[in-house]
Amino acid sequence: MAYLNKVMLMGNLGKDAEVRMTQNNKKRVSFSLATTRRFRNPNTGEMQDDTAWHNIVAWDRLAERIEKLAIRKGTPLYVEGRVSYRQWNDPQTGQKHNVTEILMDNFEFLAPKHGYSSDNSGDSSYEGNAPTRPNFDSSNEYSAGGAPPSSGEDDQLPF
Repeated sequence: MAYLNKVMLMGNLGKDAEVRMTQNNKKRVSFSLATTRRFRNPNTGEMQDDTAWHNIVAWDRLAERIEKLAIRKGTPLYVEGRVSYRQWNDPQTGQKHNVTEILMDNFEFLAPKHGYSSDNSGDSSYEGNAPTRPNFDSSNEYSAGGAPPSSGEDDQLPF
């Protein structure tokens, strides 16, 4: 039996990409991505938004690419990756932390008009080993509102 762990998200960055180096000298970039689902409230008939926040992480070559592009809060982005769950203990308090992250395999800008490009050819996508993805329309349905929740978990990463 084959198994699959694949995530595809379209949303807006909730904060600027943050670059860190691990103790093993590996580059790690992280940011939050907001995805919004629009639906009609069955009781009132009004349209409502339900925004979910996702922790996105890129490593090594992909992290360097994200760092070079200096993507900023509000940038509309398509992300492909896989779900990762990890636990760690805070050495100062001994408290156990659980973190769910999307480990990014590739990405694409949804609004190339903002001047972002992954290379000098003007292509608006960057993908590790995957074929080129089509451009997606970044309509209001996928826009994110508000600021990401402040959990403080990123401030306590062990590296």
